Amino acid sequence: MLTGQLALITAAVFSGAALYINIAEQPARLQLDDRSLLTEWKPAYKRGLAMQAPLAIVAFLLGMVTWWQTGHVGWALGALLMVANWPVTFFAIMPTNNKLMATGPAAAGPESRAMIQRWGSLHAGRTALGFTASLTFLWASLS
Repeated sequence: MLTGQLALITAAVFSGAALYINIAEQPARLQLDDRSLLTEWKPAYKRGLAMQAPLAIVAFLLGMVTWWQTGHVGWALGALLMVANWPVTFFAIMPTNNKLMATGPAAAGPESRAMIQRWGSLHAGRTALGFTASLTFLWASLS
C-alpha cells in the first residue's frame, strides 16, 4: 500500500502549496501597485506551474496504480480529482493566464489587477480539488 500513501502525500503537498498561494502569496501580492503586481505574478505563476502540474500527475498515477492494486474506488476517485486540475487549468484558468502573460508591465493597470484577482478565485478551485482528493485518498487508506 506504499503507492497509496505516496498518492496521499503527493496530493497533500499539492494542496498545501495551492493553499499557500491562496492565503499568503495572493493577498500579499494584491497589496502591490499594479505594475509590481503583474511583474511579481508572472514568475510566481511559472514556478507554481512547474511545481504543481507534476504533483497533480504523480498523485493521479499513484492513485490509479493503488486502485488497480486494491480495487477500492476511493483511490480512483481521488486520482480523478487530482487530474481534474489539468482541464480546470486549461479551460478555466489558462485564458486569464495567457492574457496576463501577454500584458507588459507598462500596460499594467486596473484591468490586469482585476484579472489577477479573478485568477486567485479560479485558483481556489484547484485548491479545493486538491483537498478533496487528499481527503478521498485518506478515506481510501483508512478503509
